Amino acid sequence: MRAAILYETGQEKLEVREDVETVGFGPGRVRVRLRATSLCHSDLSAMSGVLPQPAPFVPGHEGAGDVVEVGEGVTGVAVGDRVVLCWMPPCGGCALCRRGDSHLCVASLRRLGAPGFAFDGRTASGFYGTGTFAEEVVVTADSVIPVPAELPYDQAALIGCGVTTGLGAAVTTARVEPGSAVAVIGAGGVGIAAVQGARICGAGRITVVDPVASRRERALAFGATEAIAPEELKSAAKSQSAGGYDYVFEAVGRSATVRAGYDAARRGGAVVVIGAGAREDQVSFSMGELFFNEKRILPSFYGGGDVRRTAALAIDLWRAGRLDLAGMISHRLPLAEVNEAIAQMRSGEALRTVLTLD
Repeated sequence: MRAAILYETGQEKLEVREDVETVGFGPGRVRVRLRATSLCHSDLSAMSGVLPQPAPFVPGHEGAGDVVEVGEGVTGVAVGDRVVLCWMPPCGGCALCRRGDSHLCVASLRRLGAPGFAFDGRTASGFYGTGTFAEEVVVTADSVIPVPAELPYDQAALIGCGVTTGLGAAVTTARVEPGSAVAVIGAGGVGIAAVQGARICGAGRITVVDPVASRRERALAFGATEAIAPEELKSAAKSQSAGGYDYVFEAVGRSATVRAGYDAARRGGAVVVIGAGAREDQVSFSMGELFFNEKRILPSFYGGGDVRRTAALAIDLWRAGRLDLAGMISHRLPLAEVNEAIAQMRSGEALRTVLTLD
């Protein structure tokens, strides 16, 4: 089968091979024939080494397809089911899962680097146990989430990470209140999902901040009430009735934008960090401002709640016509052109590029 391989961390391009096989099928495992996968910035972060992922590996984690085989002991999913992949499934039994913080469960990281593919006498892992830049994957049964058959594959793929992350940040982590003033820094896929989440929660004003004019314009179609360049954020924040925004979502993953978001929030406001940043990129605050301003800093990982529950919410909102998934897909390319998709994301041209795997 075909799959895109990164041989060494730091390489900027993938090689699409046709001699790749899946490995590891057995009890507790599921084989999925993928039909669509979308590119997420986390894939680029793993390629560059910002996110830990042993190479060689097959990137990709926002994937949708059909179950074609189930291993012994698998329940809850059957051959023929349409599914999306979950790249950090909770174990359900650890202390974090038992207290309701299943999105913070790290049990699946024990499988990081486990072989999922083989080619030319070598093995490769899949991105955090998935690896959706391939025509087929073998994953643990807890890594698949059934979705309705009427949800198109390309739109379903988005729910695997970006939509769940941005929507959950607004609905679950921040719990945006009706009528509130919201700013979203970064108009990529996760940022736009946060915009939609804020709109669904009833925010009165949603300001999108992005340096790329085309991305600012595009954000208005998803519920943003205004879109500004980064240099305009300071004055826009001061113009709010409370002297700042009630909620600021940072969807870039850089210390500079977290700091800008903190400065743009009102006293007592919230800064919701949903961008995946590098370990060495440090942000600083003075003890005086932390104490005096009482601004809440709220990191939001994978939607800040039960990923299956957030995925189900996304599907319900899509069915009700309140969550626009189709509009988030800006480009479609075949797997053979995966490096073009990567270039589109790096340049900021793409909102979400879907790779078709038929």
